Amino acid sequence: MHPIQRGLAAAAGALLLAGNAAAQTGAQTAAQAVATQTGAAQTSVAVGAEYTTGKFGGTETTDTLYIPVVVRHETGPWVLKATVPWLRITGPGNVIGAGADRVVVPGGNAARRTESGLGDIVLSGFYNLMDERKGGLGLDVGAKVKLPTADEQKGLGTGELDYALQLDFFKPIDATTLFGSIGYRVYGNPPGQTLRDVPYASIGASYRMSSQQAVGVAYDYRPQIVDGGGKVSELTAFWSNRLSPQWKLQVYGVVGFADASPDAGIGALLERRF
Repeated sequence: MHPIQRGLAAAAGALLLAGNAAAQTGAQTAAQAVATQTGAAQTSVAVGAEYTTGKFGGTETTDTLYIPVVVRHETGPWVLKATVPWLRITGPGNVIGAGADRVVVPGGNAARRTESGLGDIVLSGFYNLMDERKGGLGLDVGAKVKLPTADEQKGLGTGELDYALQLDFFKPIDATTLFGSIGYRVYGNPPGQTLRDVPYASIGASYRMSSQQAVGVAYDYRPQIVDGGGKVSELTAFWSNRLSPQWKLQVYGVVGFADASPDAGIGALLERRF
């Protein structure tokens, strides 16, 4: 496997985690740009926590706690990943789900509620097309599937299957790595709503301060997916620290600039490699 960690989001968060619906997510994309040791097939398990808050185009605030467990397996040119989240949402019922799979529909003045439970499980697989060690540019292509495992009656998910195709790139320049993603997501339509299938994109940069630590930023964008809805436009800043060959900690913050993005958010991800 090549020396730049593939995450995508990652999004998560992020991470892997960051709370957006575009490149799934700034932090997820940023995770791709953090250099890591190479070797044989390996598996990692990560646990994260993300808190976001925002009005999402309405007058009431929606607060979301998003806690994912991420299992990741790298073998040869392949990276396979499963994300199983738990979430808690307090706010109007027009904000559905959380993290990269959040959907905001018109109706920001709906009654407030607090709901919690299992979120939508996301599965992904990516294949490395170009190795940056040979040509100076890394290129991955892959697909993601969001399974409708969240309770749509509670507003924890849409209750529909979504999938996306995505292309990721990364370009190391000394201690800096440029990275980005472009993809296309197909949404299932929940009852009473028609969601548009749309492209999305992300771009960012990571700077390695030492063999253990890196910092970076990523910007994510996605157009509106429903009439009267908003677009995703947000910036994620992150710090990553390799605590040991097995353990890594990533901390990040999110600032949103559009109605389908949270106003602000913070998160962290702790990963154990085996």
